[in-house]
Amino acid sequence: MEVPLRISYRSLDRSQALDDLIRDEAARLEEFYKPVISCHVAVEVPHRHRQRGNRVHVRIDLVVPGEELVINQQPSVFDTIKQTEAIDVAKEAQVGPDYRDAHLAVRDAFRKAARALEDYARRQRGDVKVHAPSPEGRVSKLFPDKGFGFIETPDGREVYFNRKSVLNDAFDRLAIGTAVGFAEERGEKGPQASTVRLLGKHVLEVGPEPAG
Repeated sequence: MEVPLRISYRSLDRSQALDDLIRDEAARLEEFYKPVISCHVAVEVPHRHRQRGNRVHVRIDLVVPGEELVINQQPSVFDTIKQTEAIDVAKEAQVGPDYRDAHLAVRDAFRKAARALEDYARRQRGDVKVHAPSPEGRVSKLFPDKGFGFIETPDGREVYFNRKSVLNDAFDRLAIGTAVGFAEERGEKGPQASTVRLLGKHVLEVGPEPAG
């Protein structure tokens, strides 16, 4: 990592065994995805509960190129001893329930972190399709009585649309210069918009300037 691993505790004394566990888990994450820039692990006991399994919260902040991944975890009462089998039994018998819960929460949090990194890596490779934003333009011609109009695109083309293609029954709210987003398709007489949506309340007035 470019930035050294940070570990912080709140309402819980520092534990060497827990520090070691976090360092081992963080090292495994970095092996899985080397461009991790930084990792901050915060272990917290926000409230005291009599019932075991709901005490300790773990937050992992991972900074990777172009993004920050945040994982929050608290152990469930339904988690089983299998999830803590890697903890030495003799050591576990010597620590209080907060620390046992912390080990469980740390392991669960790092499992979630690994899945988050897998999703991030797939996005970076392009395995997950990211929908491109719809094109935008402005209403250049409008014929309210006939129920259609034209959108001028940034490259100067005109795209036909009609009343039915305007989302949320907003055709009557359109005016010359209204900024819109649209989905374009090929029509019988040329390009047309299958859907049109208003972009906020931004309206660009066009036309001849008033005589000075």
